[in-house]
Amino acid sequence: MSNLLVPVIQIVAGWMLWKHCPQSVNNIYGYRTKWSKKNQDTWKFANEHCGRLWWKVGLALLVLTVVAHIPFYGMDEDTIGNLCLIVTGVQLVVLIGSVFPTERALKRTFNEDGTRK
Repeated sequence: MSNLLVPVIQIVAGWMLWKHCPQSVNNIYGYRTKWSKKNQDTWKFANEHCGRLWWKVGLALLVLTVVAHIPFYGMDEDTIGNLCLIVTGVQLVVLIGSVFPTERALKRTFNEDGTRK
């Protein structure tokens, strides 16, 4: 099932960001936003926060994706194709939506200059 790719990647990437945060602020990989790249403290916080969130949400999406497919088992290809399109769309909205709670957590924890409140 191709619909399992997004949640599985989210679980793996989340665990990596959470448990093995990129060592230094960079523009190549990790959680990269204006707030997260202010200093090493904001970088570590943002990557760990987003990673933990992705890991939890990825597990939930994995279960929900499997459950969503059960009633459609044995249906025609067009129906399955439409279901996969809808499920993938929801998964991507959730994935991109994870930016908002992470940015909110950064703003609650750090001042504008990147120092902890």
